[in-house]
Amino acid sequence: MTGILLIQLGTPDTPTYRGLFPYLRQFLSDPRVIEVPRAIWTPLLYLRILPFRSGASAAKYRRIWDPKTGSPLMHYTVRQAALLQDHFPDHPVRFGMIVGNPGVRRVVPEMVAAGVDRLIALPMFPQYSATSYASATDALFQALMKERRVPAVRVVPPYYDHPAYLDALEAVVRDDLKRLAWEPEHFVVSFHGIPQSYARKGDPYATHVVRTTRALVERMGWPRDRWTQTYQSRFGRSPWLKPYTDDVLENLAKKGVKRVYVALPGFTADCLETIDEIGHESREVFEKAGGGHLKNGTCLNDHPRWVEAMARIVRDEGHGWL
Repeated sequence: MTGILLIQLGTPDTPTYRGLFPYLRQFLSDPRVIEVPRAIWTPLLYLRILPFRSGASAAKYRRIWDPKTGSPLMHYTVRQAALLQDHFPDHPVRFGMIVGNPGVRRVVPEMVAAGVDRLIALPMFPQYSATSYASATDALFQALMKERRVPAVRVVPPYYDHPAYLDALEAVVRDDLKRLAWEPEHFVVSFHGIPQSYARKGDPYATHVVRTTRALVERMGWPRDRWTQTYQSRFGRSPWLKPYTDDVLENLAKKGVKRVYVALPGFTADCLETIDEIGHESREVFEKAGGGHLKNGTCLNDHPRWVEAMARIVRDEGHGWL
């Protein structure tokens, strides 16, 4: 039996200090995410970062936590798996988180125990980075290391330029723009950043980002002087890929730009980085510098075109198995 596994980053169980501490501890202990010698990083993590960052992050999560559906990332991941299941009624579709619950290391054994002997894994990261895509495959194969009977495995390659993914991106952006009561003067295409040192070591993330951006703006027909591709979510003091999203938004406002739409192609589900970081913190930066309206773009979420795209991408990789 062929099973399908969506692998997402993860989300805390609760928007509290006690919910964020173990979540951040697991996330920031991943050597794929933080490439610092453990002897240096571990004391810093436990003595300085976790005690302070857990509370600050919890406050941010409370701003996006829905009273009924909870974490947006969890809500949309559940929806994505359920809707994808409709496309593959004879094959179990599950999701597992790299960090938090339900963990990949728990879900994979459950799928094997249920009779899955062929597994198609779909990392929910269109552009490859060792910090995300490779971390997803690490979690997958670490789970399989514990199994007596290891299924045959196919991992969907990065789909940053897959036509179905780009079709879905275009559909989501166009739907967003139709709902706006104002016309954007400038479009910012924002992706999660990584340290420059990671790129210098061979991480192809920036190349994939550029390929996605060029395809999207071409489809949208945006003139070159009306869009800027940026990177967000910087952590620590080392230089990350540039330009930084907030710097670009501040400069646009100072130049007199009043209305900006921020597209978010690298995120397959709305999360803290899209709803709060862009929709709250970056909006404040823009407005403080003199900007007027900023719209944080909707992620792919459960949009019908994205569900169709996931199905097509999985079928492409699952040829002969599905």
